[in-house]
Amino acid sequence: MKSIKEAGDLKGKKVLVRVDWNVPIQDGVVLDDFRIKKSQETLEYLTQAGGEVLIATHLEEGDFEVLKNFVPLGAVLLPNLRGGSGEEENSEEFAKSLAAQAEVYVNEAFSVSHRKHASIVSVPKLLPSFAGINFVAEVENLSKAFNPTHPFLFILGGAKFETKAPLIHKFLDIADEIFIGGLNAAKAYETELKDNPKIFFPHGDIKALDVDEETIKNLQFKINNSEFILWNGPVGKYEDEYKKGTLEIAQAIANSGKESIVGGGDTIAAIKELNLFDKFSFVSTAGGAMLDFLATGTLPGIEALG
Repeated sequence: MKSIKEAGDLKGKKVLVRVDWNVPIQDGVVLDDFRIKKSQETLEYLTQAGGEVLIATHLEEGDFEVLKNFVPLGAVLLPNLRGGSGEEENSEEFAKSLAAQAEVYVNEAFSVSHRKHASIVSVPKLLPSFAGINFVAEVENLSKAFNPTHPFLFILGGAKFETKAPLIHKFLDIADEIFIGGLNAAKAYETELKDNPKIFFPHGDIKALDVDEETIKNLQFKINNSEFILWNGPVGKYEDEYKKGTLEIAQAIANSGKESIVGGGDTIAAIKELNLFDKFSFVSTAGGAMLDFLATGTLPGIEALG
C-alpha cells in the first residue's frame, strides 16, 4: 500500500479520489463534518500538486448537492455512487466507467473500506492506486493496538455482539483488561466470557440503558492506571439520550493524558459534544471498518491497493 505522497508528478493528471462523505444532512445543513474534514488534507495535497481532482462518494440520505460546499476550488464532485449504479454490487462495468474518467486512483475512504464495493475494490485494479493521507494514518494508528504499551485497556460498547465476538477473543491475547458495555454486555455475559479474569462488565443491572456511577468510577480508575486505551462504542443507549456514562468516559480518557485510540459513530458524537477531539491520540473516522481492521489486520480496500 503506497501513500499518495509516493505517486510522483501529478501535474495535469486526472485523479479520482474515493472519499466517505456519507454524513448526516438536515434542512440543507451537514450536522457532522468530521469525515469531510479528515479528507481535506489529501484533496488539498492533490490540488496543490496540480492534479485535476474528481471526488467520488456515496450519500444514503439528504441533499447530495449540499456536499458541493466542501469541494476544493478546481475539484469536481461526481454524482452519488449509490442508487442503482452498480456500486454496491461491485459491477465491473460501473468500475470501468469510473476508472475511465481518471489516470490515478486514491482511496481516502477508510471508513467504508470493509465493503467490497466497486469504487473500493475494483477501480484500484484498473488504475495506479494509492492511499490517502488520512487512510495511511488510520492504518498506522489502529495498528498500534496490535503491539501496545501496557497496561492496555480495551473498552468495547455498542451493539452487534455477534460481529464483535471475534474481536474480543483476539484481544484477550493482547489487552490486559477488556470492559464490555452497551448492548453487548448482556449477550457477552451469557457466554464463557463472563468467567474470563481479563473481562469486566457494568456493575448492577447489566441490561440497564446506561452504566451506573460505580461502573463509571471503576472505569475512571482503570483508565488512569492504563498506558494505552482503545475505545469503540457507547456504554449506554446513546441514540436514545442515555449519554451520561459515555460522556463521562470520554472526559476521563481525555483527562488521563494516556495514549488513546477511539472510533465509532456514537463515540465520535460524544467526543464532538464535549469538543475533545484534540485530547485523544487518534480519533478514527471508522466504525465497522475499524472493528474489521482490528479483528483481521486488513480490509478489502487495503488489499485492493496492493
